[in-house]
Amino acid sequence: MALRLEQKQQIVAEVNEAAASALSAVLADYRGLTVAEMTELRVKARETGVYLRVVRNTLVKRAVEGTEYECLNDALVGPTLLAFSQEDPGAAARLLKDYAKDFDELEVKALSIGGDLLGADQLDRVAKLPTLDEARSMLMSVMQAPIVKLAQSLNEVPGKLVRTIAAVKEQKEAEG
Repeated sequence: MALRLEQKQQIVAEVNEAAASALSAVLADYRGLTVAEMTELRVKARETGVYLRVVRNTLVKRAVEGTEYECLNDALVGPTLLAFSQEDPGAAARLLKDYAKDFDELEVKALSIGGDLLGADQLDRVAKLPTLDEARSMLMSVMQAPIVKLAQSLNEVPGKLVRTIAAVKEQKEAEG
């Protein structure tokens, strides 16, 4: 079914809006996936905060014009599934990586973070990026470590004194 100009403009505007607010993007070739498998992928994408869309390559090129995802233009060949991470940078990469394990038909073509084009071989690296909550917890543990170490050191002084007095007491009792 051919799209009318208004429909194409609407798709371009929607994808451009998603690209403007996205933290990362992943392009994949979805040939061979059934409708049920694509529906399952879309459900998982909604749950994880990933914008997922099958769009014509010419429309994607227009939509990412002027955004940091313009570098993806060279990878737009063949049927393209477009995934934008909206909440954390590794969400789309994690989703497609996990899904590609189950379905060999799904092949990641390229990814982009911060205007840099990355090859499909970088998928694991991007997928391992921490979520926002994980990053916060790592930051808090790093910030908390010096305070914990100081408290342990300060607590060690009285403990050492008590152990020394107990050792002297035992020595005196052994002598006398």
